[in-house]
Order: sequence, then structure tokens, then C-alpha cells
Amino acid sequence: MNITVIIGGLALFLYGMGLMSDGLKRAAGDRLRTMLGRVTRYRLSGMAMGAGVTCLIQSSSATTVIVVGLINAGLLTLAQAVSVVLGANIGTTITSWLVSFIVGLPALKISAYALPFIAAGFGLTTFGRRRRTKNIGQIILGFGLLFLGLDFMKDGMGYLADKKASPLIALIRAIGDRPLLAVLAGAGFTMAIQSSSASIAMVIVAMTQTAQFSEHPSEALRIAIPFILGDNIGTTITAQLAALRTNINGKRAAMAHTLFNVIGVAVVLPLVYIGVYPQLVEWLYPGPLTGATLAYHISVAHTAFNLTAALVVLPFVGSVARLVTWMLPGRQTPEALQPVTLEEHLVDTPSLAMPLIRTETVRMLKTAWAAMDTAYAAIQEDKPKLIDEVSAKEDATDKFQTSITRYLVSLSRRPLEDETANELPVLMHSVNDIERMGDHAMNIAEIAVRKFENGHRFSDDAEAECRRMYDRVGVMFDHVLTAVEHGDRAAAACALEDEGSINEMDERFRETQIVRMSEGRCHALAGLIFTDYVHNMEKIGDHLANIAQGILGGGQWGEQQKLQQQAEETDAGIYRPHADETAADEPDEDSASAAMADE
Repeated sequence: MNITVIIGGLALFLYGMGLMSDGLKRAAGDRLRTMLGRVTRYRLSGMAMGAGVTCLIQSSSATTVIVVGLINAGLLTLAQAVSVVLGANIGTTITSWLVSFIVGLPALKISAYALPFIAAGFGLTTFGRRRRTKNIGQIILGFGLLFLGLDFMKDGMGYLADKKASPLIALIRAIGDRPLLAVLAGAGFTMAIQSSSASIAMVIVAMTQTAQFSEHPSEALRIAIPFILGDNIGTTITAQLAALRTNINGKRAAMAHTLFNVIGVAVVLPLVYIGVYPQLVEWLYPGPLTGATLAYHISVAHTAFNLTAALVVLPFVGSVARLVTWMLPGRQTPEALQPVTLEEHLVDTPSLAMPLIRTETVRMLKTAWAAMDTAYAAIQEDKPKLIDEVSAKEDATDKFQTSITRYLVSLSRRPLEDETANELPVLMHSVNDIERMGDHAMNIAEIAVRKFENGHRFSDDAEAECRRMYDRVGVMFDHVLTAVEHGDRAAAACALEDEGSINEMDERFRETQIVRMSEGRCHALAGLIFTDYVHNMEKIGDHLANIAQGILGGGQWGEQQKLQQQAEETDAGIYRPHADETAADEPDEDSASAAMADE
């Protein structure tokens, strides 16, 4: 029965910690981004930010995962990430102090205070109308469940004070007498539950109860310290798991976290063997060491280790970054033709995830234009071999579309602010429009092949018109890129003016080409190739206009935009209803729909 109570209490503690951490991250999402965005080249400020964020969200693992995501997104350098991780280790000690305060008051009935928090948090979460109110309710509910679980663990661990539990106490002592084994046990337990806070809470509760049975509380402190050191190693597993799907710098950041904690434990462990570290803890926390004060001594041991290790390593952050770079060799390729910043572990914090989506949308837009640029070179310079390069870039836009759409779908399943929820369908449509730009670039590359294989040449007038239309679409692209990258409505308005000029060119150039063909100044097949080129360029302008309209619409996909896109697709002979707003607008290119189906 006592084992059941302990396990149940641990489950409640973990669940409450998770609720509280998630609620804090949602409530402070923008603040997290702002705080970490202020990390500069100054190492001390980076460490302070890491400690502050960890105190705010009550989880060093969560902070480290966010750091891994930010460095994966290119928003932090490796050296900056290391300094933040050092601060995260300091910030996590606040949980142990909170637990020590509760456990250190034997007369306090925790459940008497936890239950009102649970009731209040449940009420705000269930009946709150605003997202902020629900987030606050989740924080309060998690806080109450956390301490209710702690109360159950405390009651269950009371069994250790019973003489009948002497074999179990003997086992704990046997492990504690072998500090290295205790470090491994602490690391293994923390890895299993993926929460150093819960693991440290278990150690504090177990040792305070054991101290009641022991005539020498200092012995319980000596046993507890190596378990605490092991917890610091075990907590790094979360970041390592998060780094499995990141780029090389993300993996290096996670490795730096592990390396830092392992080296710190290796330095302190000999001091534990010879009994110096427990004596240092007693000196740092003056006063008698009793069962009631043991919890505070354990927290001092935890804080002293993390704070001292961080301050010692801080001047050598650059050396640590170089060391992990040597351990994990490889080159960072931020310009790779695939998404590199869509960090799955940030999807629960929309305020941090949305900038990543915009970053990848900008990269996708640049990739689509690079395909268009190469296709134009192929048709102007009669280089059909460039079609392979265009095809590779067009394939890249398909990968971007699939990855971004999946990420958007995953994000849409989270609780979102109204502004974010309204922006998601606009982003989906924009991504589809960019993918269609890549398709039209591929069409132009194929036109270049036809032109070369049939030996056709454009007249000088046709060549000049090709250049003029390419230049005008290029100007429109620059305006749309500025609008997407910076949310510039003025640039989006300029892009719509550019579209009017492109539509006018399309009509005029078709007419002039018919005149040239009728006068015999242009071969009929060359004229058809020219007309196909002009048509595809005009369609690229249409898709750029759709993106600009999304910006001008305040990030909301209105009925006017839907009707306009339907009309454009009807003109192209590919009309379909917009009931499935995430499907691609080409019958044989349905990668976005596939992404939705996978989700």
C-alpha cells in the first residue's frame, strides 16, 4: 500500500509539474522569446537569461529543449546556447527549495493548502473564457496537483521511519556508501521519469524520512548528495532526445549540456568520497543538521554544485563550444534546400513556433524564385542542362510545402490565440502559392528544352519582351519578399500594383507576338513557346499577388481572396472547391493534402 501511495504521489507530482510548466510557457511565450532574444555576446547575460527562464517555467529540461530549438533555428549561436544552458542548471534549483520548504515543515498538512489551489485552478480552466485566464488556471491547477502528489509521497515515505523498513533503509545506505553507484542510480531514475525536479523531490522526501530513523542526520546528507549529482546528469536526456531531429548545432548544444554536467559531477565526486563536500554544505548552511533541516541542506548541496560549476565554466564557454564541435564534426548548412528550423519541441509554444514558420516560408519563397531565375537563364541562354537544377529546386519547394503544412496542422491542434489561429490558413495558402510558383518555373525550364531541341530562336523584339516581363516579375517578387519577411503592408500594396503591370504585359505581348507571326518575323512554333513563357510568368505574378493579399488582409483569409483564387484556377482549367483549404491547386501535385492525411 505504501509503495502504491508513493508511485501515485509521484505520478501526481509529474502531472502537476507538466501542467504548471505548459501553462507557464503558454502564458509567458512572448516573454520567453523576448528574454532569450536579448541574449547577446555577453556570457553573463546569457546565463542570467537561462536562469530566469527556468525559474519562470520551472523546468531546466524545457529551457534546454527551447534552446536546442532556437539554435536549430539559427536564432542563437552555439556559444550563446552554452551560456543559457549554464543558467538553466542554476534556475532549476528553485524547485528543490520549494520542495524543501514544504517538507521541512513536518506539522504542515500539505493537502489542506493544495486542494484549494486545485479547486481554483479547475474553475478557471473550465469556466474561463479568455485564453489567458485558462492558462493561469492551468498553472494554479498544476501547482496544486504538484503539492498534493508531494503530500502523498511524504506520507508513503513515512514507512521508511518504521523499523520494519530496515531492509529498505539498509539498501539505500548500501547504495549511498558507493557514491558512484548512487550517481548512476540517480541518473537512471531521472532518465526514466525525465524530470530532475521530481527525482530531487523524491530524494529530499526519502532522506528526510530516513533521517528520522537515523541517529546521525549527517549520514543521510552524505547518502543524498551523490543521488543529487546523478539527477543532474539524468536530466540531460531530455535535450538529447530533442536534438535527435535537429541540425548539427542543435546536437552540439545538447552535447554541451551533457558534457557540462558530467564533468561537474566528475570533479565533485572525489570530494564526496573523502567527505569534504558534505562538510562544505554544513558550513554553507550553519546551524544544527536535524531531520527537519536536512531538506534545506540537500537544496544547498544542489544549488552549490550548479552555481559553482556554472561560474567556473562560464569564462570557458568558447572552449566548450569548440570542444563539442570537435566531438561532433560536421558543417552547418543553413542554406540547405529543406526546412531546418521547424522544431517540433516548440510547437507547444505558438509564440516561439510562428517565427520559425515565417522563416521557412521566406526560405521557400527564395528557393522558388531561385528555380525561376535558373529557368529563365535556361530559356535565354539555350542551356537545357539547367533543367536538372530547376528540378532540384522545384523538388525542394515540394519538401518545404509538405513540412510547413504538417507543422501548421500540428500547431493548429494546440490552444491558440485568435490572431495566431486566423493566420494559419493564410500561411497554408501562401505556402501552396509558393509551391505553384516552383511548378511554373519547371514549366519554363521545359519550355527552354523544347526551344533548344527544335532549334527555335526568338526575335529581338521577343527577347526584349521576355526580359521586360522577367524584370517586372522580379520587382514584384522583391516586394512580396519584403512583405512576408517584415509584414510590410506598403510593400504588399506595391506588389499588387506590379501585378496590374504584368497582366497588361501578358495581353500586349500576346498581341504583338501574333503580329510578328502574321508578318513572318517569327516561326509559328517559336511563337507558341513564347506565348507559353509569357503565360507562366503571368501565373507566377498571380500567385505572388495572392500572397500579398494575405498580408494586406491582416493575416486573415477573406471571402474576396477565396473567390479570386477560384477564378484564377478556373481560368487555368484546374478549378476545385476550397472545402479542403490545404490541398494543392494542381491535380497531380497534392503534397499538402498528403501531409494533412499523414497527420
